[in-house]
Amino acid sequence: MASLDNLVVTTALPAIRSDLGGGLAELEWTVSAYTLTFAVLLLFGAALGDRFGRRRLFMVGLGIFTAASAAAALAPGIDGLIAARALQGVGGAIMMPLTMTLLTVAVPAARRGAMLGIFGAANGLAVAGGPLVGGALTEHLSWQWIFWLNVPVGVLLLVLARLRLAESYAPDARLDVPGTLLASGGLFGIVYGLINGHVDGWTSASVLGSLIAGVLLLAAFVRHGMVAAHPLLPMRLFRDRGFAGINAASALMFLGMFGSIFLLSQFLQGVVGYSPTEAGLRMLPWTAMPLLVAPLAGLLSDRIGGRPVVAAGLALQALGLALYALVLEPGVSYPAQLPALIVSGVGMALFFAPAASVVMSSVRPGEQGMASGANNALREVGGALGIAALGAVFAARGGYGSPQMFADGTVPALWIGAAAVAVAAAAALLIPGRRGIAAEREPVPETENPPQEQEWERERAGV
Repeated sequence: MASLDNLVVTTALPAIRSDLGGGLAELEWTVSAYTLTFAVLLLFGAALGDRFGRRRLFMVGLGIFTAASAAAALAPGIDGLIAARALQGVGGAIMMPLTMTLLTVAVPAARRGAMLGIFGAANGLAVAGGPLVGGALTEHLSWQWIFWLNVPVGVLLLVLARLRLAESYAPDARLDVPGTLLASGGLFGIVYGLINGHVDGWTSASVLGSLIAGVLLLAAFVRHGMVAAHPLLPMRLFRDRGFAGINAASALMFLGMFGSIFLLSQFLQGVVGYSPTEAGLRMLPWTAMPLLVAPLAGLLSDRIGGRPVVAAGLALQALGLALYALVLEPGVSYPAQLPALIVSGVGMALFFAPAASVVMSSVRPGEQGMASGANNALREVGGALGIAALGAVFAARGGYGSPQMFADGTVPALWIGAAAVAVAAAAALLIPGRRGIAAEREPVPETENPPQEQEWERERAGV
């Protein structure tokens, strides 16, 4: 549910705009309110579960998510929908990071590989099916049903969680409230400024003040991560080239991808004239390609290493967005769009398959939970910034006034998205190759290095 709700709303945006009103800024917040709160509270939600009980907090997050879904379905106006989406993000941020820990406790060690495969497939299916599910429900029932669908599932899961999941704690868990407030305030300020710049004016006091305050708060968050005893996100992790490279690549990848899908899903309906279901189906070559290609990409990554696969995937994703920008016009046919969709889908699959492995192999075993949470959070941050940034480009060069205006705004936004993903491909080249991994970290004498750490060092070196 949490992964599905990232993209499920995209194909419902024209119907939401028609029903509740609102302009570009409100539509952007309909998506970004979820991704932003989800991103900034993800690590904090994991720490809450470690300290107060993972099953307990999982149920709290699930309850918030379910109630917020009902509130979104019942929203009388666009502002109420945005508020409910933000609350959904809070619930998802508490619920989602605890799933892996709870699954690890619930499944015997011998079967955890199969569990990880099923878990990854479920997330991949959610991402692939988001636009299609949203489109089908919007067309055949109403847009409210993309949220009502969560309610019975959430209630059932609350019962199953209480009966079937075991409680667990992390006795040394620490909460970093100052770090959470700095990250939340900084990201909100930047996203608010980008979304409202075309409405209030880029030189207005509210927009400039928001952007400046956001940058200062994020700088303070980085400083906090360097000096605090137990920070939300230790900046020392970014000293590793692999960790820094894959996280920069992930954030930029999601910036280009989310911002593009936000505009293209509306273009396919409002300009080309597809129904919500038809729009969701036609985006499947992009969104569903990871289900087909990811297993092959994983095998390729095992043979030649993660860096070339990730970099190639990002290069193809950038190429796909560029191809779309070249053909996009009000009367574009679907066959003309298909090469861009397929290339983008293959690129996304090549990126997703080895990315998690690269993240995990770049840190020590005791830091893997924090590293995974940081990577997921930065992806969501990239998505929120992408919708805001590409939306600002769209508003500056076009608008909703006519099909031609929509195309005029979407084309330069796609070029910006393609450029962001191309920079992500360059960032992926910072990831050490198989031979460079061994030299990336100073060797530690075996007497100071526990067996688990020794095994990790050998794995990184490809031994």
